[in-house]
Amino acid sequence: MEKVVITIARQYGSGGRTIGEMLSKELGVPYYDKELLKFASEESGIHEGLFAGADEKLKNSPLVRISKKVYQGQLIPPGSDDFTSAENLFNYQAKVIKGLAEEASCIIIGRCADYVLRDYDNVLSVFVHAPEDYCIEQAKKKLSMPDREIKKFIQKTDKERADYYKHYTGREWTDARNYDLCLDSSKLGMERCVEEIKSYMQVRFR
Repeated sequence: MEKVVITIARQYGSGGRTIGEMLSKELGVPYYDKELLKFASEESGIHEGLFAGADEKLKNSPLVRISKKVYQGQLIPPGSDDFTSAENLFNYQAKVIKGLAEEASCIIIGRCADYVLRDYDNVLSVFVHAPEDYCIEQAKKKLSMPDREIKKFIQKTDKERADYYKHYTGREWTDARNYDLCLDSSKLGMERCVEEIKSYMQVRFR
């Protein structure tokens, strides 16, 4: 099989990250999640903490939330006052994502990778979702807090991801038309989700 890149967008608690890790092991290809922040920091020279602070969320400002900075691919030069702006942090992260996609087969989690790589013929974009009750039960395995607080945390995290996605892509995060494959992990289970992605790959890239 030729070089293939799989992007996975995921609702919190749906298991999308775990599915990506499992798929990485089965296919024997690299898996990138938080590592993207480190790579973007090294590429730009901007402190990694700034990337972490803007990771899949926008600044808590009404002006930022109603505006859109749809990604165009340009980098803001170091001499500019906007060099460390949220927009440029996204630009450098997108540059890293493109570089990884051009280098070898890999799996990339979140961070609008499906949009950044939308013009690449070798990309398979996946959205993993699940009902709220399922996501809460999955999140309880990692979060030590009451169900009510977990529910609020999930809602907040998913809203941040949705706002971030719309800000940089102009699209709705949960719109199935943005992805090649949408999977309900509560119905399939994580192992079956992995198998479905592999099956789709065989059909799409045979």
